[in-house]
Amino acid sequence: MSRRAFVIGHPVAHSRSPLIHGYWLDQYGIAGDYVKIDVAPEALPGFVTELRAGSFVGGNVTVPLKQDMMALCDETDALTRAIGAVNTVYLDGDRLIGTNTDWFGFLANLDAITPGWDKCPGPAVVLGAGGAARGIVAGLAKRGFAPIRILNRTASRAEALARDLDTALGVRIEGAGLARFAEIAGESTLVVNTSTIGMNGTRFEHLPLDLLPETALVSDIVYTPLVTPLLAEATARGLRTADGLGMLLHQATPGFEAWFGTRPEVTGELRALVERDMGLA
Repeated sequence: MSRRAFVIGHPVAHSRSPLIHGYWLDQYGIAGDYVKIDVAPEALPGFVTELRAGSFVGGNVTVPLKQDMMALCDETDALTRAIGAVNTVYLDGDRLIGTNTDWFGFLANLDAITPGWDKCPGPAVVLGAGGAARGIVAGLAKRGFAPIRILNRTASRAEALARDLDTALGVRIEGAGLARFAEIAGESTLVVNTSTIGMNGTRFEHLPLDLLPETALVSDIVYTPLVTPLLAEATARGLRTADGLGMLLHQATPGFEAWFGTRPEVTGELRALVERDMGLA
């Protein structure tokens, strides 16, 4: 019997998830389908009723529905509750299970392209205090990085997020404005940009990467462009870097396994397919 999965959001036309999951369905010869559906926030409860009735085996949830979906699930894991958002759901009997795979995708991407990056976890810097930062901080805490400093243009947002996650994750997390980067850069082992800065030619101003240790890793979850101004500067200074496209690919694997029963592999061929579709290659 063919299984159906979905990605929902509002809007959702831009999603590459059907391309990724369609590729895996073809590669593994699985009878199934993966579709994108625009669901407005007010229509989400009705959609979940259809899901529970067996219309789908599960799916992905993107903005602005991640927090609303969490409230409609029967069960979520502790890390997902700490992150405060659900991006993957599946049915277990008559129970709707919600989880968050963003942190997994982030870690798996770094594991794949920079092996050993977490061998000696230490202080880490997370740039941005939006929804994406929550998953990244949770992943870093899971790998033993501490303290984790959240820096944001609006310091109060970083401070509020740090207080929230410090309690939820049980790890020392601090929040401050971007100006504090110069003070803490020298001891930082990792810098991750979770903000939208880097898109459309935007760049961080007065972020002295030259103060970082020469062994530091600089990662950016932005993948359009693949090489953001932050990554270009880090490379020019001889630092290790990691772009964000791999996170998009790896975060999709747990959901595919839950819906279709096969753990898929992120390959160079899949990455090249997505790069072509996005006009990056």
